[in-house]
Amino acid sequence: MSKIDLVMTVPLPPLIIDGLERDFTIQKLWLADDWEALLDKIAPGVRAIAAAVPILAQDRVWPIDAAFMSRFPNLEIVANLGVGYDNIDANWAKDHNIAVTNTPDVLTEETADTAFGLMLNTVREFSAAERYLRAGKWLQQPYRLTASLKDRTLGILGLGRIGKAIACRAEGFGLKIVYHSRNKAQGVDYPYYPDVLSLARACDILMVVVPGGPETRNMIDVDVLKALGPDGILINIARGTIVDEPALIEALANRTIHAAGLDVFANEPHVPEALLALDNAVLLPHVGSASVVTRDAMSQLVVDNLVNWSKGAPLLTPV
Repeated sequence: MSKIDLVMTVPLPPLIIDGLERDFTIQKLWLADDWEALLDKIAPGVRAIAAAVPILAQDRVWPIDAAFMSRFPNLEIVANLGVGYDNIDANWAKDHNIAVTNTPDVLTEETADTAFGLMLNTVREFSAAERYLRAGKWLQQPYRLTASLKDRTLGILGLGRIGKAIACRAEGFGLKIVYHSRNKAQGVDYPYYPDVLSLARACDILMVVVPGGPETRNMIDVDVLKALGPDGILINIARGTIVDEPALIEALANRTIHAAGLDVFANEPHVPEALLALDNAVLLPHVGSASVVTRDAMSQLVVDNLVNWSKGAPLLTPV
């Protein structure tokens, strides 16, 4: 049986490459001296694309948009490393009978752990307190008193798999939980708010867990930050584009909100100097799912989806 031609647009983990080499001829596009010439040569035979969101591909950006997919007349599947797939025009793919897969579920618990750890760190200032100790300042006086989780309300923007996992952790800490999603979630009793502005008014910690893309760009804007208020805390572990970054910097600098914890940024890996300078922002380099066991599970899911497709078996995680 001949191998299937597959285009790999960006560097993916060795587990994926090793797992696909038996069944696929892999064209590593990012290594090509002249990728346009390579595409012209191989395009008619390509039936599959393996891609990834930038943070999982050494920060390389290669949009799988309509213009790119249309170059492959026999394309049947795009397998994406990452639970988000805003790097892919999934609607165009659907309209042209091209399957798209992602890697959900296997990263839910890890990302929820990161989200809750980031929230706790932001509220209690643990990273700043550690820096204070290392600088020898504890010898002079104790670290300042911080805010607390006690009696707070957590507003979850996006109560999907990860949002629900965060909610479970929050319940253990005694937080009241409210939420907004595009649709009401099934099987939960948390109060639902019809839009992000009303959610921000109802909570004092706003946790962002919605997908990226045009529909959610700058969803957290000046008005939402004002509604969150001076005791409010913003946590974003979703996509940097969801937050109006200049508005957030101004809100933090002016103490319109109390603090923010961010694992994602609008132009990764570049973080604005103004944000780095703020003492009420806790910043992580997009590590939500970044453990060995979780990234391996995500990589294996990419392989399993593509191998299943090649054998005519059902896809495991179609979007």
